[in-house]
Amino acid sequence: MAIKEAEKAYKKGEVPVGAVAVMNGKIVAKAHNSPISLKDPTAHAEVLVMRKAGKKIGNYRLENLTIYTTLEPCIMCYGAMVNSRIKELVFGADDPKGGFRIFLANEKRLNHKIKIESGILSEECSEILKRFFNERRGTEVVITGPTRNRLS
Repeated sequence: MAIKEAEKAYKKGEVPVGAVAVMNGKIVAKAHNSPISLKDPTAHAEVLVMRKAGKKIGNYRLENLTIYTTLEPCIMCYGAMVNSRIKELVFGADDPKGGFRIFLANEKRLNHKIKIESGILSEECSEILKRFFNERRGTEVVITGPTRNRLS
């Protein structure tokens, strides 16, 4: 399901990352990256799925929630997961340049420990990202201001 969400982002020209929130074996929410379309730098799949899950369950504490995502979350998303007290994070592709693990030198100091499982369907999750960036390589336009990082 997270890969299907990533495909939705891909079709919209967003970096193809998808996330699904599961509680007690049932899907509570689904989301995909949307920072360009929502004009919101925090509109990562993981943040959006937590927002939807919180509204659905009626609480900002997501203690019994497992989040499945196609890419290792960034530090912003991981921080939101810690603060919302999610139980478990399951992700596919590693992100050695921007994933949360490069920042976790002091993980023992965090006030909440998340169970983490990585590498699930990693080839499938990596493939959509590689395809997305290969198609766009060389199409970037040098732009500054509010439209920066948008593809022509």
